[in-house]
Amino acid sequence: MEFLMDPEFWIAVGFVTVLVVFAYVGVPGMLAKALDARAAGIAKDLEDARKLREEAESLLASYKAKAAEIEREAEAIIAEAKAEAEIYAKEAREALAALIERRGKQAQDKIAQAEAQAMAEIRGLAADAAAAAAEKLIAARLDETRAGALIAKSLGDLTAKLN
Repeated sequence: MEFLMDPEFWIAVGFVTVLVVFAYVGVPGMLAKALDARAAGIAKDLEDARKLREEAESLLASYKAKAAEIEREAEAIIAEAKAEAEIYAKEAREALAALIERRGKQAQDKIAQAEAQAMAEIRGLAADAAAAAAEKLIAARLDETRAGALIAKSLGDLTAKLN
């Protein structure tokens, strides 16, 4: 009975007793339930993570689709803006050409007016010169008796024309 005095024996007896008590009380069942609950929690977390990943992938796909659509719209807007710019440039060129043509016509009209005015001045000067020359010629060739007869005749013609 020497083994009853050995402390290792009593440690082994205590250990076996604790194991028997745990088995009787249901510790393995509680441990199994706790582990099952933890496994279920982990499975739920994994399922939630899978759903979140699917939602994220769906969101990413929708954002990519929206980005592609926005890019197409931007390209369409740019193309439209280029077309409008070409139209505006064409209209500006046409307006400039019309303005140049109008200004050229105005310049030609001013030149024609200046020519007409110059011709009128030249004619007026020529008429004045001719009248002055005629006056000198008439004064040189006309004596007083002839001048009186011409004046009398002109007055007679004038009264006949006024009646």
